[in-house]
Amino acid sequence: MIVMQLNDVSKSFGAEDILTNIKLEIKTNDRVAIVGRNGAGKSTILKIMAGELSYDEGEVFQPKNLSVGYLTQHSALESDKTIWGEMLEVFNNLLMQQQELQEMEQKMTQTSSLSDATYEQLLEDYDKLQQRFVENGGYEYEASIKSVLTGLNFNDIPFDTPVGELSGGQKARLALGKLLLKKPDLLILDEPTNHLDIETMTWLEQFLTSYPGAIAIVSHDRYFLDKTASIVYEISRNQSKKYNGNYSYYLKQRALDYEQELKEYEKQQSEIKRMEEFIQRNIARASTSKRAQSRRKELEKMERLEKPKGDEKSASFSFRINRASGNDVLKVDNLSMHYDDQPIFQHITIHASRGERMALTGPNGVGKTTLLKTITGQIQPSDGHIKIGTNVQIGYYDQEQQQVTTSKTVLDQLWDEYPDVDEKDIRTVLGNFLFSGEDVRKPVPSLSGGEKARLSMARLMMQNANFLIMDEPTNHLDIDSKEVLEAALLNFPGTILFVSHDRYFINKLADKIVEMQHTDATIYLGNYDYYMEKKEEEASIQRLMDSQETESKQEQRKTQFHENKQEQREQRKIQRRIDELEEHIEQHEAKLTHLEQKMTEPEIYEDHEKASELTEETKQVKQKIDSLMDEWTKLQEE
Repeated sequence: MIVMQLNDVSKSFGAEDILTNIKLEIKTNDRVAIVGRNGAGKSTILKIMAGELSYDEGEVFQPKNLSVGYLTQHSALESDKTIWGEMLEVFNNLLMQQQELQEMEQKMTQTSSLSDATYEQLLEDYDKLQQRFVENGGYEYEASIKSVLTGLNFNDIPFDTPVGELSGGQKARLALGKLLLKKPDLLILDEPTNHLDIETMTWLEQFLTSYPGAIAIVSHDRYFLDKTASIVYEISRNQSKKYNGNYSYYLKQRALDYEQELKEYEKQQSEIKRMEEFIQRNIARASTSKRAQSRRKELEKMERLEKPKGDEKSASFSFRINRASGNDVLKVDNLSMHYDDQPIFQHITIHASRGERMALTGPNGVGKTTLLKTITGQIQPSDGHIKIGTNVQIGYYDQEQQQVTTSKTVLDQLWDEYPDVDEKDIRTVLGNFLFSGEDVRKPVPSLSGGEKARLSMARLMMQNANFLIMDEPTNHLDIDSKEVLEAALLNFPGTILFVSHDRYFINKLADKIVEMQHTDATIYLGNYDYYMEKKEEEASIQRLMDSQETESKQEQRKTQFHENKQEQREQRKIQRRIDELEEHIEQHEAKLTHLEQKMTEPEIYEDHEKASELTEETKQVKQKIDSLMDEWTKLQEE
């Protein structure tokens, strides 16, 4: 079933056309990615779909009762509730049903005040409400909340923490979590991986894979799109084109489509040229004039193909070096960093050789940026050693772009740092980073995040450093710019150490993964896919070991159970024998008392023969009692 359809939708802001005749269709359970350059109109489409923005022309169709959930790029919860209280809001319906069930249960305990008919009706109403409660997940909502909060990395934060005390990134994650718990029929996500570390993004991918509704996503995270999308709509030059497949398929198919369209265009151009030459040669000759006129009519009726436009303009640059470094570029040994006596990281050891491309990964808060700043000398470590190799020149890309926070223009920012370079050459460099014409006169503070990122990259390129240390270099870049950056770095002849949450970028560039924890760092030789394979192997081994340990413990418990059971049987057997012995001893002691009393009677002790018989019998009873007591004592000691 179609849950959302855009037919020939157009939108402009003032005189600028943003979207023209957009066609887009989403069916139940579709996973749709909308891709395109920054400014192509992707977020505009999402706002139109969510009903938050009007459109100028066209039509938008959706079922009457369709529920739509929309996450904007800058969504962040503002609330006076706690984390748990805010999530509970999603289930207000269930909470009301739960309260009603409890009230009905209370009434049912007051049977004496209810007539039989009233009680029967109450039971019937209770059964119906309880069935609805169960069907709507009444006994699962708390587990669902815990699962989503844990998946979005709130497991270390008490759930009774007020939302107002959370950071901006945490509030954004909480807004995403609340939307996921609502489970709308159509989930619209604009850059949902912002503020997520790799582990959390992996959880989100798995959650969305099994999501029961349709999803429309805008994201610059290509790895995320590969994992979640099965349909891609490209927005380019104000129009849309559909590709059935994930992001990698879309890239391949787009290239094939361009090649095919170019061949068809060139083939038609050759045919047009051939026909025009024929007409020119033959139109004036009486014998061939009719044929030439026929060709002219045919040419006039021909539906001419437009030349394929290919990719829109992208940045174009490459990194060069002044000179090669020595083979040993960096040695970090047993490095530790503390802040207010609290350890950020400890015992970090990393060695980098010339030409290596190392990706530094790890959860948010583990100290990756701090480590890079320590290596570049911006802050001093608490302990450990850092050694920079011979002829190593470091170029540093700061994700906060603090080097481009001046009030200068774009041109002056770069030219003042390299005053010996001609203005023409500076403009050429800026042009390669899409700063052309009057763009170079823009004040730096007025630049967008993407523009500041390109300016920072231009500065880095101008340094000609042989060791690039980069902190989140793909932040603020659209997909095309990321691909240009990848190509430039793949051809870079020096060494690279970088931090990134962009798994596609890591996979393309890295040949070594450094997984950073608070207490050490683990090295994996290979790209991101290899790293994930090794992590899965380690997890499988650990699961196997845990399983074996569990089986071993179960076997031990089973053995112990049987041993205990056997021991209990033996104990019961001993106890029964002890009980028997005590009974026998009591009987023999009673007999002994009777014999000793009888021996005091005159008719017995005056009769020597009878007295001897009783004496002998008494002796035998005493021996029997001693024998029983010996056995009883031994059993008591066991």
